[in-house]
Amino acid sequence: MSWYRNTVWFVKGLREYTRGGYESASKHFNPADVEVDVAGRSYLVTGANSGIGKATAKEIARRGGTVHLACRNKERAEVAKEEIVAETGNQNIFLHIVDISNPKEIWKFAEKFQNEHKLNVLINNAGCMVNNRELTEDGLEKNFATNTLGTYIMTTALLPLLEKEADARVITVSSGGMLVQKLNISDLQSENGPFDGTMVYAQNKRQQVVLTEQWAKAHRNIHFSVMHPGWADTPAVRSAMPDFYERMKNSLRTDTQGADTVLWLAVSAEATKLPSGLFFQDRQPVPTHLPLAWTHSPPEDEEKLMEVLEEFSQKLKSVS
Repeated sequence: MSWYRNTVWFVKGLREYTRGGYESASKHFNPADVEVDVAGRSYLVTGANSGIGKATAKEIARRGGTVHLACRNKERAEVAKEEIVAETGNQNIFLHIVDISNPKEIWKFAEKFQNEHKLNVLINNAGCMVNNRELTEDGLEKNFATNTLGTYIMTTALLPLLEKEADARVITVSSGGMLVQKLNISDLQSENGPFDGTMVYAQNKRQQVVLTEQWAKAHRNIHFSVMHPGWADTPAVRSAMPDFYERMKNSLRTDTQGADTVLWLAVSAEATKLPSGLFFQDRQPVPTHLPLAWTHSPPEDEEKLMEVLEEFSQKLKSVS
């Protein structure tokens, strides 16, 4: 069955996730959806120094939004900020250095941010795919620490700030790879069996879908969404998936094409007319499971994921 799911996912990807899929879908886009002025609204984009994060930040800046770049690498982030300001003429671009794999740093950042800024839209874009099992200084498996726990802490820490604003939104950049994974709460840190970085990443992305669905139920006055950007030509893809990149490089989407649905979810009025908690691809809600796939999980597993992440979160907050 896993062979079937992987094959279906890859064939679906060849058809829909590549540049050709974007070009086909975009024929049905309404350009007016994103031709908006968002001056006065504040956006926080994690992992904003390259790829889809930077492309998203740049497009929001073009539309007059105040953009906060949350990045791990100070030098690359400063270059990205300078580029965004130069290309858009928007001076309201702010830089914050924070490692999303480090819970203590996230808590410290969020506390300071809440005291100094407002926030209308959080975009959880930062992520990693580490192909060998590595531990952070807190003893956390790095993919899990960044993609799942980091996303959880950043979001929950900033919920009080978001709840103060009208039309608050949280968008998480996931991956179609999650379609081949069923939520597994028994081995969140990939301690058992052989380590496959691609499948660990896909599991983390399934977890992000579950997080979004759970948050949408619990926080009715914030619009939550999670999305798949398609297969885009980004530095992360080149470094983490070199074989895939070489095979697919002539068909990959640009980073701006990959960021299109993030932008649409972040700025358009149309996005919030749809229910909170959905999974999007090319500006449309799409199923979170492949046909005939055994990837559905019981509600108690999804609730348990939230409980375990909250335990991790509070434990690491107390020592920060």
